[in-house]
Amino acid sequence: MSPRKKFLAMGVAAAAVLGVASVTAIAPSAAQATHSRGPKPTVVLVHGAFADSGGWNGVTRELLRDGYPVVAAPNPLRGVASDAAQLKAKLAQIDGPIVLVGHSYGGMVISTAATGNPNVKALVYIAAFTPDQGESAFTLASKFEGSTLPETLRPVPLPDGNVDLYVDQQLFRQQFAADVPAGEAALMAATQRPATAAALNEAAAGEPAWRTIPSYHLIAEADRTIPAKLQHFGADRAHGVKQREKGASHAVFVSRADDTADLIERAARETD
Repeated sequence: MSPRKKFLAMGVAAAAVLGVASVTAIAPSAAQATHSRGPKPTVVLVHGAFADSGGWNGVTRELLRDGYPVVAAPNPLRGVASDAAQLKAKLAQIDGPIVLVGHSYGGMVISTAATGNPNVKALVYIAAFTPDQGESAFTLASKFEGSTLPETLRPVPLPDGNVDLYVDQQLFRQQFAADVPAGEAALMAATQRPATAAALNEAAAGEPAWRTIPSYHLIAEADRTIPAKLQHFGADRAHGVKQREKGASHAVFVSRADDTADLIERAARETD
C-alpha cells in the first residue's frame, strides 16, 4: 500500500473511533507544500507510443494535489531526434527545477532532451526504455525475450513513405493494459497515438542524460511490451533507483497512478 493510501486508511479508522461520520483528506496548498529549500520542481510527463497525454490524468491528479506544477507534454512519436528537439524546446521555457518523466518510448525521448539542461534534476523512467548511444527501441526490445508487441502491431502506410504502427484494438488490453479495467482499456485502445516505424528504429544519438542526471525507474514486472528484464537492465546500467511493481502491465502509470506519483515525488525530494 502506498503512503497516501495508508494515510487515508488511518484517517478512516480514526473517524470510526471518534464517531465522526466521514473524513475528508485535505491536500496542502501550494504555499504549504513549498519547502524552505525552494519551490517544488515542475514535473514534465512524456507519454510513449500507443498512448497520449491523457493517460497521465491519474498521476497528474495526485501530483497537483501534492502541490507540484505539472506539464503533460505531447510527444509526436515521429522520430527520436525530432521528438526530443520538440521536448527540449518546451523544457527551455520552464523556469526552475524540473523532474522529467518518460513512459515506454518516452524514455528514448527524455534521455536525449534532458542533455545539457541544468534545470532537469531527475529523470524518472516508467516501464520505459533507458537507451545508450546507438540503441533504438526495437534493438533494445529484442535484447531480452518476453515482448509480444510485434505480432500485435498493425501498419498504416503514409504518403511520405513512412509507416504508422498501431496496436490492434482487439489485442490492446492483453498487450498493453492487462491490469486496467476493460472499459478504460477500450478507451485507451481507441484513442491510442501511433508511432512511426522509423521512430522505433531510430537510434539515440549523443551521450544519454542518465549518465549525468540521477534516475529513478518504475519496473512493471508483468510487462508484455518492454520485458521486465530489459527494464532492470536499463536501471542497473544507469545506477538508478528501482521501484518494482509486481503484476503490473505496461500501462502501470494508469493502473497504479498513486505508486507512479509516489516515485516521482521521491525523485523530486531526493534531488532537491
